[in-house]
Amino acid sequence: MKFAPSALQTADDSADTGTRQIRDALRDAIVERRLSPGTKLSESDVGNLFNVSRTLVRAALQALSYEGLVSVEKNRGAFVAYPSPEEARQIFAARRLVEPGILREAATRITPSQIWQLRHLLLEEGRLMGERGQTARRAEIKASGDFHLTLAAISGNVIMQRFMDELVARSSLVIALYGQSTISSCGHSEHGDIVAAIERNDLDEACRLMLHHIAHIEADLDLRERRGFNLKEALEL
Repeated sequence: MKFAPSALQTADDSADTGTRQIRDALRDAIVERRLSPGTKLSESDVGNLFNVSRTLVRAALQALSYEGLVSVEKNRGAFVAYPSPEEARQIFAARRLVEPGILREAATRITPSQIWQLRHLLLEEGRLMGERGQTARRAEIKASGDFHLTLAAISGNVIMQRFMDELVARSSLVIALYGQSTISSCGHSEHGDIVAAIERNDLDEACRLMLHHIAHIEADLDLRERRGFNLKEALEL
């Protein structure tokens, strides 16, 4: 015997959907660097943009804080996270530990159609590199991260896939804050070399290339600690 969903359950489902939509939209804006570290995320402003209650906005911001993308401060509100140099180092240390294992697992399961999917991502990434403007730049950054997320999806490990979602998102935030160059945050040619090694079934080389690739990304960051100035020093002419 089937029962129609109650009005309360329907309302809960609607609220969950609204929270996810807000979370995903804000997450994309942060990952694609349209929202800079330190940007204030006012519950009322976000609620007005999405035409939803502050309760839904608060739930979305809380979800993003669990991912390390938003910092919620008592009596001040929510801000796009501003990771410290030490947090940045830990994020890339985690990637060095996790991604070779994901790559090996993906390589044991990968199909010809999935190889084609990776090659298609590389073509799109290469095309975007040749375009100018902020929109193309944001799309290139997303395509670059999608390469790593696709490998995680191919591995078949849902837990690792969620973990990589967070690591790639937090890496994008770190790159926005500490990146020094205007080149792609993820070397396009290095992605191609990794795929070629997977196709040859040379997994040791593929893992070595992945570690080199992650080190290359981190090397472009300026993570030096800086001494703060007092007011007199800061304003001294």
